[in-house]
Amino acid sequence: MLSELYPADRLRDILVLRDVWHPYPTRDERAPWEAIPDGVRKAHVLKGEACIGYQWEPFRATLFLEMAHTGKRAIYDKHRARHRTALCDLVMAECLEAEGRFLDDIVDGVWALCEESFWGKPFTLSNQKAGFDLPDTSEPIVALFVAEAASLLSWTVYLLGPQIDSYSTLILPRIEREMERRVLTPCLEREDFTWMGLKNPARRVNNWNPWIISNWLTAALLQEPDPDRRTAAVAKSIRCLDNFIDPYPRDGGCDEGPGYWERAGASLYECLETLHSATNGEIDVWDDPLIRNIGTYIKGVQIDDRYFVNFADAHGLLTPSPSLVYHFGKRIGDPEMMAMGAHFAEGTSVAVKGFSETIARLLPAMLSARDLIEANASQALPRDTWLPYIQVVTARDKAGSPNGFFVAAKGGHNDESHNHNDVGHVSIYIDGQPLIVDAGVETYTGKTFSPNRYEIWTMQSAYHTLPTIDGVMQAPGPEYAAGPSTCEISDQEMVFATDISGAYPEDANLDSYVRKVTLVREKEVLIEDFYELTKVTNEITLSLLTPCGIEIGDGVIQLSAREIAKDRTTANGQISFEAAKLTPSIETIELEDSRVRSVWGERLYRIVLTLTSPGERGNNTVRFTRGV
Repeated sequence: MLSELYPADRLRDILVLRDVWHPYPTRDERAPWEAIPDGVRKAHVLKGEACIGYQWEPFRATLFLEMAHTGKRAIYDKHRARHRTALCDLVMAECLEAEGRFLDDIVDGVWALCEESFWGKPFTLSNQKAGFDLPDTSEPIVALFVAEAASLLSWTVYLLGPQIDSYSTLILPRIEREMERRVLTPCLEREDFTWMGLKNPARRVNNWNPWIISNWLTAALLQEPDPDRRTAAVAKSIRCLDNFIDPYPRDGGCDEGPGYWERAGASLYECLETLHSATNGEIDVWDDPLIRNIGTYIKGVQIDDRYFVNFADAHGLLTPSPSLVYHFGKRIGDPEMMAMGAHFAEGTSVAVKGFSETIARLLPAMLSARDLIEANASQALPRDTWLPYIQVVTARDKAGSPNGFFVAAKGGHNDESHNHNDVGHVSIYIDGQPLIVDAGVETYTGKTFSPNRYEIWTMQSAYHTLPTIDGVMQAPGPEYAAGPSTCEISDQEMVFATDISGAYPEDANLDSYVRKVTLVREKEVLIEDFYELTKVTNEITLSLLTPCGIEIGDGVIQLSAREIAKDRTTANGQISFEAAKLTPSIETIELEDSRVRSVWGERLYRIVLTLTSPGERGNNTVRFTRGV
C-alpha cells in the first residue's frame, strides 16, 4: 500500500525537515500544557513526584540470564520496566510544571538508560547470534522495547533538550550516539529482523511490526541528523509496514485477538498518524476501507464493558486505550469509536487519575484530554459482526445493549499468531456476564513460545468448546484449518456454520465435522454438530468451560451465578442435551495462574459430554437458555 503511493523520491519532497517538524509543544511553550484539565495535570504531577529520588538500579547479569532462559517476564517488569515508567512520569511532570524540580532525576534516568547494555527484554534476543544469553553489545538487536526506549529518549530530548544540555554538553551527543548504534543504523542496514517481514514474506508478521516501527519512526524523525539517512529510514519503515498492511485480512480482523489490537491495529494508527504529521498531511490513507476496518474491529469484539472476545492469547478482560480508540475513530470519522474511547475514559477515571501509557501515547492523550473527557460516552455493541477473512462472528440479541444473549464463534486455522488450537470454538454470555468461556492464556513464560507450547492446557482444543475424537485433539499448524465458513444474519437469528474436521490430524478418523451455531434472538443459543467418521471410534467428547456453579439433572445442567470478583458475577443459564446420547461429567480446574484467576476467579469447571459408540455418522445438539 504505502511504498507504492509514497516512494523514496516522493518522500524527499514531502518529508518535513527535522528542525522544522514540531508535532507537540516543548516544555517552555506553556499555553498547551496549561490548558490540560486540572485533574489530569495534578494526577501526572503526583506521578512525577513519586519518582523523585528514584534509584536507577542496574539489571544484574544473573537476573538477565534467568529471564533469558526461563522467559519469566515478571522479572523484567519488577527490575527494569518500572525504570521506563519512572522516566516517562518525570518528563511529563516537568513539562506540566516547568519549574525544574524533576530535572535532576530526569538527567539521571537518561544517563542510566544510556548505560544499559540492552534496551529490550531478554526473551527478545532471538535475532542475536548468541541466542538467549546476555546481550552481545557488538551486535545491536532491535526488538520490542529497544525501539520503545529509543522513542522515550527521543521525546525526552525533543521536550527538554535545552534543560538537559544545561547539565552537561556531553549528554545529548551521547544519546545521539546510542540511538545511532542501537536503533537507527541496525534498522537501516539489516533486513533479517523477523518483525520487518523482509526475509520471509510468506510468513505474516504480527504486532511486533507496527509496534516497533511506530517507535523507530519517532527515533528516525527526531534523532537522525543526516537528511538522506532520515529519508531512507522513513522509506524503509514504510516498506516494512507494508508487510503488515498488505496481507492483513480485508475485514480488519485481528487474528491475534482483541488484546493485541492495541499493539497491532492501534500501533498501525500511530505509524500512520506520525507519517501524516511528518509530511504535513501528504501521507493520508484514512479513507482506505482496510484501515477503517482495522480500526472498527475493536467495536465488534466487545461483549460488554471490559469483557472482550478472547480468542488466541487475548485476555478475557480488556481496557483499550481510551485515547487511541477515540482518536482512531476521529480519524476515520466513526462517532461510535469516539464514544467508545470516551466510555473507557470514564471507566478509568481519566479526568482525575490521568493516563497509563508510554510517552508516545501520553503526549497526544494529555494534550487532547479535554476533548476526550467532554465527549459523549457510550458503548457501540453492534448487533452482529461477521469477519469472513478470519472466520469470526459475534452476535447479540439487540444492538447497543449487553442485555440478552451474546455469542462468539470462529473457524480459521491453527497457525494464527498467538494461536490456540480452537477452530470452531464458541463463547456465550448472558446480560454481559460469562456463561461458556475461553480460559485465555496464563502468564507468559519461556514455554509459552517454545515447541512445547501446546502442552499448556489453555492452548488445547480439549479445553475449548470443541470435540475430542477418541482422545485425539486438534493439532497446530497452517494445514489444520476449517473448511469454508458461512454466516447468515437476520433480525430473528444468526447462523454460523463451518467444517472443523480439517483441524484434526488423520488419526481422528474424521471425514467431516460440521458445526452449526445458531443464536435465536431473545430465546436461545444452539450448537449442532454433524459428523462422519472414516472409521468407527469408541467415543466423542464435547468440552464446555464455565465459571458458573453447576448442578446436573436428567438431560439438563443448571448453571448458577457465582461471584468471581468483588464487582463481577457469572450468568445464570441452563444447558439442555440429549440424555439418550450424551453422558455428562464435571472436572474442576483450580486456577493457580494469577493472570487467569484475575478473569475467572479461583476455578473453572470443565463440563464433558460423552457420546459413546457414536457410529460412523451422527449428530447431537446442545441448547443454551436462561436459567430457571
